[in-house]
Amino acid sequence: MAKTIALFNQKGGVGKTTTCVNLACALTKQGKKVLVVDTDPQGHSTAGLGVDKNAAPSIYDLLLNGVAAEKTIVHGQYADVIPSNKSLFGAGIQMAELENREFVLKNALIPVKDRYDYIFIDCPALLELLTLNALAAADTVLIPVQCEYLALEGLSGLMGSVRMIRRSVNPDLDIEGILLTMYDGRTNLSLQVASEVKRFLKDKVYKTVIPRNVRLSEAPSHFKPVIAYDKASRGAAAYMELAEELLKRNKK
Repeated sequence: MAKTIALFNQKGGVGKTTTCVNLACALTKQGKKVLVVDTDPQGHSTAGLGVDKNAAPSIYDLLLNGVAAEKTIVHGQYADVIPSNKSLFGAGIQMAELENREFVLKNALIPVKDRYDYIFIDCPALLELLTLNALAAADTVLIPVQCEYLALEGLSGLMGSVRMIRRSVNPDLDIEGILLTMYDGRTNLSLQVASEVKRFLKDKVYKTVIPRNVRLSEAPSHFKPVIAYDKASRGAAAYMELAEELLKRNKK
């Protein structure tokens, strides 16, 4: 039975999709069966894994047209994907009329969970109905945190949102881990942010940090994870290390 992990942060540009794409690819290379569920209307995880954003049926059809999950899965080169595209814009409003609207995704994924080791759900940055569906379906949440001052300000609010999700739709939701991204060890700011996040969240923070890396920025324009684009890059090495750390934690 798959462990379902939501990638979530209410702030955009923190490396959430980059982490979803590259961690999924890294675990696939480790021999794990991985499914990525893209619930972001921008479809960046879909494209980043080399899957056509216009692929149909998509996550929209799963959520609103009752299409079975197995019929929406694209068997990609780097991981299996339930794709997303711009048709998902406004889907949250349409879903508001559905019965048990927060649990549509959770219920839809049940028939395919035993086919995978891990399911990653890439969430929109906004805490809206699509995000609530992702967090209701998840066992844990993985939170990328950019190494900048404003990230510290947003962290307490983020933890508050997780507590709210536990009270409202998913009492068993746990924190998979906090991932420091865009880390530059040459700057005092990165060092200070890392120190403060570790002081606040202790062993929930991954030892692996994701560095600022040009190859990580370039890879999406080639519709590849960085591990496939340049496996010798620092970014690729960091995500392979993260995959190993995640597997080691889950063995415990």
